[in-house]
Amino acid sequence: MIFSSWQFILFFLPISFFIYFWLNHRRLIIAGKVWLVAASLFFYGYWEINYLPLILVSIFLNYAIGTGLSKAHHNSLGELQKPRRRLNRKVVLATGIVANLLLLGYYKYTDFLLSNINIALGMNFTLSHTLLPLAISFFTFTQIVYLVDSYRGETSEYNLLNYSLFVTFFPHLIAGPIVHHRQIMPQFASRWTLTKRYSNILKGLFIFAIGLFKKVVIADSFAVWATTGFDGGQTLNFFAAWATSLSYTFQLYFDFSGYCDMAIGTSLLFNIWLPINFNSPYKALDIQDFWRRWHITLSSFLRDYLYIPLGGNRNGEYRTLINIFVTFVLGGLWHGATWMFVIWGAMHGGALVILRVWRFLGHPLPPALAWIATFTYVNVAWIFFRAKTLGDAQRVLYGMIDFRSAFGQSVPSVSTSDLAWAGWMSDIFLEILPTTLVGQLPIYLAVIAAFMMIAQKNSVELLEGRITAYKLFYGGILLSVAMHFMFAATNSVFLYFNF
Repeated sequence: MIFSSWQFILFFLPISFFIYFWLNHRRLIIAGKVWLVAASLFFYGYWEINYLPLILVSIFLNYAIGTGLSKAHHNSLGELQKPRRRLNRKVVLATGIVANLLLLGYYKYTDFLLSNINIALGMNFTLSHTLLPLAISFFTFTQIVYLVDSYRGETSEYNLLNYSLFVTFFPHLIAGPIVHHRQIMPQFASRWTLTKRYSNILKGLFIFAIGLFKKVVIADSFAVWATTGFDGGQTLNFFAAWATSLSYTFQLYFDFSGYCDMAIGTSLLFNIWLPINFNSPYKALDIQDFWRRWHITLSSFLRDYLYIPLGGNRNGEYRTLINIFVTFVLGGLWHGATWMFVIWGAMHGGALVILRVWRFLGHPLPPALAWIATFTYVNVAWIFFRAKTLGDAQRVLYGMIDFRSAFGQSVPSVSTSDLAWAGWMSDIFLEILPTTLVGQLPIYLAVIAAFMMIAQKNSVELLEGRITAYKLFYGGILLSVAMHFMFAATNSVFLYFNF
């Protein structure tokens, strides 16, 4: 079950919503929270019920450790804390973090580590091929944040039910955003959130419609050309290679931003505001600006819990550059256990190092040139993020600089039956457009997508202010079109579900 499936939209979401607020209306507040936790666990277990005990054990363990750290901190206030007590608290925190990372490492990196040992040392360790539990990266990071905040005395003494709700709340459980307890728990504790708020319902449905349209209409259409180009194995000419790379660049954007919009919209139905995870990242004028706009909660996590503990910018310029680079290499590895993600992370870390040196030299680029350079670099880096092998990445990159083939076939051959469009829309395109133009649709759609992202307001900006009749009409049109696409095509999971 995913946000863009009919099971979620027509059954799970309305049932969860109405029962939760019915229980609250009957003043059964605790029962309402229990229901929401149970619904969230059902949502998680729908994918693979065998991993449901894993998230439950993780919740119990981290709640016990976090509660102990929080109580120890508050008990020590006003007292001269002994060095032994400080050491013990640090040991408990370190143990909790290591336990979380070991759990993540076992499921996500065991095969990667063993395969590299086999190659490097000529060993023959058997790979386990363990299925990666859904959302393990996100709920692990969320709970590490909780442990650190508990150590610092920044958490209240929540009970197990409230903590479970914080971790499992289904709008953010699967692919983020990575949330702090202080962003979510005070909202659930407020009586203002216990009754239906029709302004929030309208806003939630409005931004959910935008996100659903992004996913099933735009992202899933670009996915066809990206998959054909990256996984087809054929030689790509100039236009085909650029169509392939740009298709994935836009697919990933509309897929993940669409998910974030739907997460925000779903959460708003329950009167909970999730943190913003996207702010028009393809409008960025440099790589640092890009990372302030793309996956904002992950960038904040890497800064606060990796870059700063490594030393941040406190130990001189040379050490700062190393810390930046290491942070992004590890950030790349977090996305997946392959060398392609490491290369992608290293590319962004290297770009940030170069940007810092460039700024020191004092030669700023004109805004238009800065945008072109930034977007082009991000587009090239995404090739390594998407390609399954280095050979696939090289094949796309070579085609992008193969200027002699610029007058050859435009794009890889794609069957219109594979598109996310309904059949009647495919027929219309084939009838009103020449065959050569149908073949160039990825380029045209890329131009339209770029215009939407750069010249138009983003979904969060559209959400500001009250919901007008125009917004309702606009959202209704998007929802109607998206629902048609959803029923006409096979649902595909969100890309970040793989991380």
